[in-house]
Amino acid sequence: MNALYSWIAEALFPIRWIGELTFREALRRRLVMAAFGLGFAFLALFGLALFLIHRELARFGPPDSRMREEILGFFMLAALYVANFLIVMAAVVGTADTIAGEIASGVIQAVAARPVARWQILLGKGLGHALWLLMYVLWLGGGVIGGTALITGWVPRGWARGLALLGLEALIPLALSLWAGTRFSTLATGALGLGLYGVAFIGGWAEQVGGLVGQATVVDLGILASLLMPAEAIWRRAAYELQSPMARLMGPNPFTATTIPSDRMVLYALFYIALLIALAAHRFERRDL
Repeated sequence: MNALYSWIAEALFPIRWIGELTFREALRRRLVMAAFGLGFAFLALFGLALFLIHRELARFGPPDSRMREEILGFFMLAALYVANFLIVMAAVVGTADTIAGEIASGVIQAVAARPVARWQILLGKGLGHALWLLMYVLWLGGGVIGGTALITGWVPRGWARGLALLGLEALIPLALSLWAGTRFSTLATGALGLGLYGVAFIGGWAEQVGGLVGQATVVDLGILASLLMPAEAIWRRAAYELQSPMARLMGPNPFTATTIPSDRMVLYALFYIALLIALAAHRFERRDL
C-alpha cells in the first residue's frame, strides 16, 4: 500500500508542477487578462442596468413580489446567456495553442526532454488551463448571480448546480483543444473548436424548435449535434436549473429550452471530456516532436 501511495505521489508531482507553471503563464497572457477585463466591463454594465431596473420595479412595477422576481430572473438569465458565450469563446481561443502552439514553437521539446512522461505534461497543461477557466466561470457566472443577489436580495434556488454546470461546460472546449492540439496546428485547433460549437449551437436551437412544433426528426438532429460537442446542451441544462418553477411553466423563451437535457447528457459530457483527454494522451505519447 505504501508503494502505491508513493507511486501516486510521484506521478502527481510533475502534473501539479506543470499545472502551476501553465496557470501562471496563462494569467500573464494578454488574451486571458483581456477576457477578465472585458468580463469586468460586462459585470459593471449588468450591475448598473439591474440596479436601475430593480429600482423602477420597486417604484412602479407589479405589486406581486413573485412577478418582480420573474422579471429579474429573466434578466439574470439573459446576462448568463451572454456570460456563457464569453466563457466558451475564452475556452476555445485561450487554449487552442496549449499543445499545438508549443509543439510548433519547440517549447514542448525542452519540457519533454526532462524525466517526465508526456501524459503528465498533457495533464499538467490541462490542469493549469482548467484552473483559470474555472476562475473565469466564477468571475462571470458567479458575478451575475452574486450581483443579482446583492442588488435585489433574490437568489435562484439552483445557483450552485447552475455554476457547476457552467464550469463543466468550460472544460469541454479545453478537452477538445488538448486532443486536437496533438494532431493539428493552433489555427486548425481553434477553428475546429469554434466550428463544432457553431454546429452544437444551431443544433440546440433546432432541437428546441423541433420540440416546440412536434417534429421528432429535427429534435433527433439537434441531439446528434449535441453529441459532437455537448457544450450547448450543458448550458441549456444550467439555464433550466436557474429558472424559477413559474418560469418553467410559462413555456419556451430565448434563454431556456423546450427540451431539457437529462442527467444522461451531463454524464455524457463527463465521458466526452475523459475520452478526449485519454485520446490526446495516447496520441501525444506517440507523436514525433
